[in-house]
Amino acid sequence: MHHLHSTVTPWYKQRWPWFLMLGPAIVVAGSVFTAWLAFSTPDPVVVGDYYKQGKAINQDLSRDRVASAMGLSMTIGYDANRGALTGQVQRASGDGITERLRLRLAHATLPDKDIEATVLPDAAGRFELPLAMLERSRWVVLVEGEKRDWRLAGAWTWPKERGVTLVADVAPVQQQAPAQ
Repeated sequence: MHHLHSTVTPWYKQRWPWFLMLGPAIVVAGSVFTAWLAFSTPDPVVVGDYYKQGKAINQDLSRDRVASAMGLSMTIGYDANRGALTGQVQRASGDGITERLRLRLAHATLPDKDIEATVLPDAAGRFELPLAMLERSRWVVLVEGEKRDWRLAGAWTWPKERGVTLVADVAPVQQQAPAQ
């Protein structure tokens, strides 16, 4: 009689079990990396106190109404060749605003890229602010008077839009006549 001697190799020396375990191992490694990424980098867009901020927006509308009553408008643009942000703030009559202005360019998603500056316009309301390079993005532009009694706000996508004009367009609240 013949005895067949077959050598059985252990499972860990064969390639198929390792090949079949490769897929789940990749998924586990990807999940661990995704979890680390989610917890180590907070999302700056989400705001925890959205209700309070919503109430604050209604209070800010009063400053928009003051700018509307003053007939304010502003043009702003960025000249990449000169590396300067230029603008002009005017009343509807054509007179320039000469008080110090608080200018804020808020990046759409990255708060650490926000730009805040105080500018002093000339007699015609023109100002220039040297900036290295304005990042390609959608910016929220906010200009306020020195006393923060009025503001102009709007959105600007640079360099798609070379410049933007902000106009105070909030109509004053009208009082209703009492019913008789």
